[in-house]
Amino acid sequence: MNKLIILAMAGIMFSSTTKAQKGAIGDKELKEIESSFKLDAKNKALMNAISNNSINDLALDRENLPKADHMFAYRVKTSGITNQKQSGRCWMYTGLNVLRPKVRDHFNLSSFEFSENYLYFWDLFEKSNLFLEEIIRSADKKQDNKRVEYLLKSVIGDGGVWNSLANLIDKYGAVPKSIMPETHQSESTRMLNRILKEKLRQDALELRKTIPIQVAPSKQLKDVKLKEKAPLNLVFLEKKKIQMMKEVYRILALSLGVPPKEFEWRYEDKNGNVSTLKKYTPKSFVKEAIPNLNVQEDYILLMNDPTREYYKLYEIDLDRNIVEGKNWLYVNLPAKELKKYALASIKANEAMYASCDVGKQLNRDQGVLDIHNYDYASLFGIKLSMNKVQRIQTFQSGSSHGMALVAVDVDANAKTTYWQFENSWGASSGHNGFLTFTDQWFSEYMFRIVVLKKFVEPRILNILKQKSTLLPPWDPMFKMDE
Repeated sequence: MNKLIILAMAGIMFSSTTKAQKGAIGDKELKEIESSFKLDAKNKALMNAISNNSINDLALDRENLPKADHMFAYRVKTSGITNQKQSGRCWMYTGLNVLRPKVRDHFNLSSFEFSENYLYFWDLFEKSNLFLEEIIRSADKKQDNKRVEYLLKSVIGDGGVWNSLANLIDKYGAVPKSIMPETHQSESTRMLNRILKEKLRQDALELRKTIPIQVAPSKQLKDVKLKEKAPLNLVFLEKKKIQMMKEVYRILALSLGVPPKEFEWRYEDKNGNVSTLKKYTPKSFVKEAIPNLNVQEDYILLMNDPTREYYKLYEIDLDRNIVEGKNWLYVNLPAKELKKYALASIKANEAMYASCDVGKQLNRDQGVLDIHNYDYASLFGIKLSMNKVQRIQTFQSGSSHGMALVAVDVDANAKTTYWQFENSWGASSGHNGFLTFTDQWFSEYMFRIVVLKKFVEPRILNILKQKSTLLPPWDPMFKMDE
């Protein structure tokens, strides 16, 4: 009987403790919260409107609509809008959209497009190898280690940035779209990515299971040269990885086709002249089609990240797609500096790789990005007041999409007012495939541009001589463009 009484009392105490737990919403708190909302005529009308319509339609500031006319004082010559379709390859399309006018002008073509599928094949192939290599290198770390968790969570994907494209072209060259056209899997990549991720995670578990019985590999494998002198067990691991990569290659070849080692190509120029059929390798094609340009060395990546010190050089660890490739390296600058060099580039008819938080204040129908497009605060009767720093720190904002920056307008005092992106969502998206954005939107939601070094002042180029500050790949600022 005493036991029953004690148990009952314990149950009552536990129940009381649970109800009184700090932070819980009890009856008193709930009553106070509920009483703050009165379903009067005004709120009833709002409820009917918001619950039955698009929030953007209701928050749209109609007085702001006529302001952007999509006309610009300075515009880079472009030809044809590309379409990445259901893939996250915006960074690849953007980078190639910056380069393809050079090919068009060199061969005197009306239009030209690179094969995104060719580079996509090698991107996924190399990312897979990088992932498996990093799994081997981190084998002495527990599975709940931050780096190991990051590897297993991110694995691979479509995303990338400018250095991803530069790494690929440097190693594999590029080919015209007609040589390796798109496939269903390159245009709709979700299932291919899902299968590759499952395969690579399975391989990672197998490697981590195998490695502990070997000597600690992490230090020995950091230097590629040391592999030649590696003990038998490390040679065994490399062979195991190569077998895994054979299966990756098989998946990619069946899904995307086999990338050519050499090809024949000819073209018809603007004047109707047909060129002689010529044999190329992907590397020799780039060398001929884009002469006097080193994609890896001639550009500088400029970032506007107000959460970090300006006029400093930063590098993002593991932010590359090829083991021997270059990480994402950038100079952090105020937005006004990015605008200065972007203006100089556009005036010289040079498009730039640029990336931003495209989903913020985007009016898709008008093809306009403006911080005054939608007034969500007034619609809901609340305050939304975070600045760029706060949005970055809380994961509310970050770069999500890459586009070519191709146009700028200025006022009577030569101050920049509007800018324009050449997008890769097809010609029916936005304003005939382009997105116009205000100078103020640039300040708030633009994060990086890639500019030819010849447009950048020596004082900024000298920052590249600094020892870079290495940042972790899981930082909130460094989500890859998709």
